[in-house]
Amino acid sequence: MFEQIKHNMETIEGVSIYPILSLLIFFLFFVGLAVWVVSYKKEKIEELSQIPLEDNVKI
Repeated sequence: MFEQIKHNMETIEGVSIYPILSLLIFFLFFVGLAVWVVSYKKEKIEELSQIPLEDNVKI
């Protein structure tokens, strides 16, 4: 079954760009996520980490 799919994909013009494009999107997403995590303010992280420990829960 894989042989049929491989043969069909090889006959499509310009199909070689899709693996490169998907790798680029994957890489940029995780680089962006890493930049966001590193640049997040430490005070905000501390504030958010204390939420489960608070007694006054508003539902």
